[in-house]
Amino acid sequence: MATEYATLDDLKAQLGIEADDTTRDALLTKALNSASRGIDRATGRRFWLDTTVTARTYRLHQQIVREEDGDVLKVDDIGDTTGMTVESASTGGGVFTDITGTYETTPDNALADGYPITGLLRPLTIWGTAFTRIRVTAKFGWPAVPDDIAQACLIQASRLYKRKDSPEGIIGSAEWGVRNLSRRDPDVWALIEPFVLPGFG
Repeated sequence: MATEYATLDDLKAQLGIEADDTTRDALLTKALNSASRGIDRATGRRFWLDTTVTARTYRLHQQIVREEDGDVLKVDDIGDTTGMTVESASTGGGVFTDITGTYETTPDNALADGYPITGLLRPLTIWGTAFTRIRVTAKFGWPAVPDDIAQACLIQASRLYKRKDSPEGIIGSAEWGVRNLSRRDPDVWALIEPFVLPGFG
């Protein structure tokens, strides 16, 4: 289930709106949701954590990185290993069975440092052949929403909320006069750029 990366109260504080003023809550909530989903699309990933384990299946083609100490299977962000299982099967209706032997999560200490697991290493061995499928059951997402993502969401949500006052993409102020809105907010981009997956942005 999708979630917003900042709270309604934080957005109200950012905009100078009293916490008990609910007259604009619907518009503010829409802005938060749009900003959050825009961050997902721009980065190629999402930053909320699944509440229950779900299964995802991977083909080995273009998912394997060969390293000196074994093969790393690239996986979607995993934010919690509670209840995690890893299984393999051959194509053509093969039955999934638990992986025999060991595997390690990468990067090292990712969850302890507040980052997701993005790969599974089979030390000194391979995951299988081109016909192997790997099924990973885990809680996907990030352990917690990073502070930079929450801040980017607030900035973008504020911008989207104020957009109703500039339907033609033009804003004005006594200090700066009339000017066009930029296509991409540089502060938002600076905050989210380190989280962008290769091939996105």
